[in-house]
Amino acid sequence: MQVHHKASMPKRIILMRHGESQGNCDDAAYTTTPDYKIPLTQQGVDQARLAGARLRQVVSDTGSDPRSWRVYFYVSPYERTRSTLREIGRSFSKNRIIGVREECRIREQDFGNFQVEERMKVIKQTRERFGRFFYRFPEGESAADVYDRVSSFLESLWRDIDMRRLHQDPSQDLNLIILSHGLTSRVFLMKWFKWTVEQFEFLNNFGNCEFRVMQLGHGGDYSLAIHHTEEELSEWGLSPEMIADQKWRASAKRGDWNEKCPWYLDAFFDRLADSDDSVADSDDSFADSGECS
Repeated sequence: MQVHHKASMPKRIILMRHGESQGNCDDAAYTTTPDYKIPLTQQGVDQARLAGARLRQVVSDTGSDPRSWRVYFYVSPYERTRSTLREIGRSFSKNRIIGVREECRIREQDFGNFQVEERMKVIKQTRERFGRFFYRFPEGESAADVYDRVSSFLESLWRDIDMRRLHQDPSQDLNLIILSHGLTSRVFLMKWFKWTVEQFEFLNNFGNCEFRVMQLGHGGDYSLAIHHTEEELSEWGLSPEMIADQKWRASAKRGDWNEKCPWYLDAFFDRLADSDDSVADSDDSFADSGECS
């Protein structure tokens, strides 16, 4: 079992979607340009520059020494994410950035190769009927496929944290910023917080250059509820039970079990007995009422 020391853990893990791309404005862009080469629009460039300033404001809130914070970036290899990163970087000096790593496992969901516009409309309608998580695009991926590679990335991320490859000075607040895509970021949150497929289906996509802040609580667990309001969490598609879990995580000790979290146990059974004695009594009652055949 991995042991993660609080002193070596990032203060924040921030998931951010790229700025507005040409594909966001016109689906026809995908018919002539590979998805990974789709560029930002000028609006997307402007969004990224503003987002950089917002990110700096968030990560520089140390509560103590304003000089103690640092950032480390993971970025998808797609043109629109790399371009977003370049614009965000304008808000940070070189001594604030520990490093940047291009990470293929946080790329966009693969929708196939060049996309035929009318065919894609039919395919996306089929996806709505089938279910967003398990539907696999022809020659592409399902969200479940993305989940598998994001899970692999998370294992590598924890190794980097445990071996202090990203954070060698515990006196500094480390902020990991993962610059990716809408669905990939939702899948990351799903994996991290152990949300179910049904819960995933209700999550809303990030807007362009929107970000979600997972902040380390005093107990050593990460929570969205430290930085974000309950109203924001609800707008993003989190149920009241999911929001309650985020609030619990804000002060929970890492490794603790939230017994009030219904999708860890109760959601999978109609009714469970409170104790073994109750189970035995129920079995005896059932046997007494049964008929021989």
